[in-house]
Amino acid sequence: MSPLEKLITSASNPIVKRVRSLSSRKNRQQQQVSVVFGIQPVTQAIDAGMSIEQIVYCPEQIRRTAVLDMIEVQRDNGVPVVRLTPELFTRIADRDGPAGLAAIVGTRYLALDELETTSDTTLVVLSRVANPGNLGTIFRSADATGAAGIVLLGNTADPFDPQAIKASMGAVFNVPAIRVADLDEFADWARDRGITIATTSAKAEETLWSAPLPSPLAILMGNEGEGLSDTELARGSIQLSIPMVGMAESLNLAIATSVLLYEVWRRRESA
Repeated sequence: MSPLEKLITSASNPIVKRVRSLSSRKNRQQQQVSVVFGIQPVTQAIDAGMSIEQIVYCPEQIRRTAVLDMIEVQRDNGVPVVRLTPELFTRIADRDGPAGLAAIVGTRYLALDELETTSDTTLVVLSRVANPGNLGTIFRSADATGAAGIVLLGNTADPFDPQAIKASMGAVFNVPAIRVADLDEFADWARDRGITIATTSAKAEETLWSAPLPSPLAILMGNEGEGLSDTELARGSIQLSIPMVGMAESLNLAIATSVLLYEVWRRRESA
């Protein structure tokens, strides 16, 4: 802890007000930054080379010397660091409780043409996904299975929502996010690169266990409640269902996407 370090005690401080304002998607998009809460997500952002604009922390809530050392390194690198009282940090922390560490981090989307693809590329394409927690979990699974990126169609949720970042455990900083206007734009781009689009439906005759999963592949998934529209389903040259033996009619979106990603990865590894 630097003796010159600023201690903030008031919720009316401009830095605190900015942190709180970044709960708004509009503010995040206008400023092209997000607020990241938690030791692991902040560490992931730093390790991924993201632009760290500000670190806010509460030493009384951090019990790991290595984390305090990391903050010191960031300060030495020129990142502004401010300290909050425990009471104030608890007030601005996300709903899961204070972690003692937050950062304002620069964010950006890749353009489709910036995305590098190979013969083994796997992409996830999400249409109208609304829940940031689901989105973050999908990023986490995509990172774990080596997916090349996640394409977000239309008004799909913001991957830089603090809830999405936390659910991803910082994986949103490792897996490229590509914002695309609509499925037509993505389908044209995928066709030009020989990328097969696969869709899922409970009505599909072929199951995940038997369906071909060629490379490169894009897995198209829909909204949590409605799934994919008939028009979107028709875009899949491969249509498959996930086998289930219980009474549930479907899986949670993030779980279903994770199952698909792991099966694709398993086949790539065993080929």
